[in-house]
Amino acid sequence: MRRTLFFIIGVLFLASTAHAIRIKDIASFEGVRENQLVGYGLVVGLNGSGDSDQAFMHIQSVVNMLERMGITTNVGSLKLKNVAAVMVTATLPPFTKQGNQLDVTVSSLGDAKSIAGGTLIMTPLRGGDNQVYAVAQGSVLTNSFAFGGQAASAQKNHPTAGTIPSGALVEKELPNVLAGKTTLRLNLHKADFTTASRIEAAINNKFSSSIASTTDPGSVILRIPESYASRTVDFVAALETLEVRPDNQAKVVLNERTGTIVMGENVRISTVAVSHGNLSLVIRETPQVSQPTALSTGGQTVTVPRTELKVTEESRRLMVMPEGASIGDVVRALNQLGVTPRDLIGIFQAIKASGALQADLSII
Repeated sequence: MRRTLFFIIGVLFLASTAHAIRIKDIASFEGVRENQLVGYGLVVGLNGSGDSDQAFMHIQSVVNMLERMGITTNVGSLKLKNVAAVMVTATLPPFTKQGNQLDVTVSSLGDAKSIAGGTLIMTPLRGGDNQVYAVAQGSVLTNSFAFGGQAASAQKNHPTAGTIPSGALVEKELPNVLAGKTTLRLNLHKADFTTASRIEAAINNKFSSSIASTTDPGSVILRIPESYASRTVDFVAALETLEVRPDNQAKVVLNERTGTIVMGENVRISTVAVSHGNLSLVIRETPQVSQPTALSTGGQTVTVPRTELKVTEESRRLMVMPEGASIGDVVRALNQLGVTPRDLIGIFQAIKASGALQADLSII
């Protein structure tokens, strides 16, 4: 297990230094992003597993819906067990056109026991500007069940939330953020001075012109060449496939709950000596009973305490790591000490406290 962990870390280290990344995977154009949609709706057709009368909001919603359909009813006379109030959410991708379909997520809002087998009634989905961009409707799929009685119950997965694949139709398109522009802004997913400079150089070399410039580590300004004045899509397609090797901050991430350790390729350690050993102390109490022999005329029964003490200390060598040791040197040195992934967490914390770890230590 320990050798497998170090092998995987070594493979990741070699892979990271050998390959570059496409620009489209580390940056995106300003305005080209997804948008969140949300709506309130009703799921009907449930088998007695809907909201109870105490939730009440589903009853009021049904009354409002029936009134819009020309049916007058009394709120106090309705006893609904097959209806559940739900929140419907979806993600609207950029450049989505009218008539495209979206997947939606349906989640119970009240105290319904299950929405499995129900049908979502037509629900408008609104964006952050309160405009309706899509309408959702269809059968809810939960891939779960929940049954029970007074003394026992059975449940699989999560019955109060489900999905409707392709359950929403786009009714309104987002504006085209690329149309008619002469400049574009490329935003890095993770701001970095070195990465931004490399992207600028790669784009300028590709088009043999200084069309890219950087004003901060989080973005690159692009001037669309005259040859691409009416072909913005072709210009974007030509530059987003360019490969750049991003630069990452030296960082060590430790997960104490799972014993997972991830180290970046730029991690360096100053000269430091590391020794790791475990002290095991075992104390065992085994009281014994002392009593008079059979047919004796005197004496009494007493309990005599007895303690066994065992101390074991593992012998480990002192390992010296030289100045500027790389991640490969660190892995090999710690492997020779015979430490486990969980032991590494304590070792890295101690090295960081000594000031010898030239990297950011993050514990999650």
